[in-house]
Amino acid sequence: MPFVKSVQNNMDPVNIYYEDCGKGKPVVFIHGWPLSGAMWEYQVTQLTQQGMRCITYDRRGFGKSDWPFDGYDYNTLAGDLKSLLDKLDLTDVALVGFSMGGGEIAKYFSLYGGARVSKVVLVSAVVPFMLKTADNPNGVPQEEFDKMAKGMMEDRPAFMKNFNKDFFGVSLSNHAVSDAFLANSLTKTMEASPVATLQCAQSFSATDFRKDIVKINVPTLIIHGDSDKTVPIKVAGEESAKLINGASFIVYEGEPHGLFYTAKERLNKDLHDFILNSSGPADHKFNGKENSGKSNENYVNA
Repeated sequence: MPFVKSVQNNMDPVNIYYEDCGKGKPVVFIHGWPLSGAMWEYQVTQLTQQGMRCITYDRRGFGKSDWPFDGYDYNTLAGDLKSLLDKLDLTDVALVGFSMGGGEIAKYFSLYGGARVSKVVLVSAVVPFMLKTADNPNGVPQEEFDKMAKGMMEDRPAFMKNFNKDFFGVSLSNHAVSDAFLANSLTKTMEASPVATLQCAQSFSATDFRKDIVKINVPTLIIHGDSDKTVPIKVAGEESAKLINGASFIVYEGEPHGLFYTAKERLNKDLHDFILNSSGPADHKFNGKENSGKSNENYVNA
C-alpha cells in the first residue's frame, strides 16, 4: 500500500496512506470527520474518467494511516498535507476539502503560502469558525460539542449511528440514503482511532480560521447545503464567502451535510466545471431573485 511519511517537529514519523488514480489535472481530496479518504468513492470513480488525477488520503488516526496519540491540531494536519504534496511533487493542484478538510486548506495557505495549489473547493467546510463566541454569535454553543464528546466517550457506535442520520439528512419523512449505505458509513467511522476521533472534534470545533482563510489567494469555490445540520451554512459557507476574496458560492438547496453522496452527480459536475474549465460557477451571479436559469442553484460572487 502507498504511504507518505510525515515528519512534524519532534514527533515520531507518521505514515499517511494515500491513493492516486487517473491522469490529468491533479486534484487532492481531503476527507471529513469521522470518515476516511474512502468517502470520495463516488467522485473518484467518475472524475478520473473526465481528465482528472484524483488523489485521496487518510488523515492521521483514520482509515489506513497510522494512529498516533497526538498531532491532531491543524498545524500538524496541514503539515501532513504538505508532506503529501511534496512527496508526489504535485504542481497546479486543486484542493477539495470537505467539512473538517476545509481547515487543512486554510492552515496550509496560512503556513505555506498555498505552494503548489492553483484552485480550492470548500465543500460543507467548517471554516471560518464553528464555535459560538462574543465575536462569533452565529456559532455553535460549546455545550453542543460537549454533548458530542460525552456521547463518544459513553457509547461511540450508538453516537455515530445517530450522528450519521443528521449527517445525511435522514428522518422519518426523508430517506436520503439506504440503510445499507448508513451501515457502511458507520463501519467506516468505527475504523478510526477513538483518540483521533475525539481530538479532531476538539480541533474543528475550537480552531478559529478567520485569519487563515483570508490567505487563500487562488480561485475558490464554496459549496454548502442549506439544510446542513452538522455545519450550519450561516456560520460556515456564508461567512467563508465573505472572507475569501473573489470566491464563488453555490448553495445546494435542501441538501444536508453529506452532499458528497446525496448530491453526488451535481457535485461532480460542479467540480469538473470549476477545476477543468476556465469558465464555471464563478461566472454566475445570484441576486436573490434569479439564478441564471439554473434550477435550485444559487450563485454568489463574494
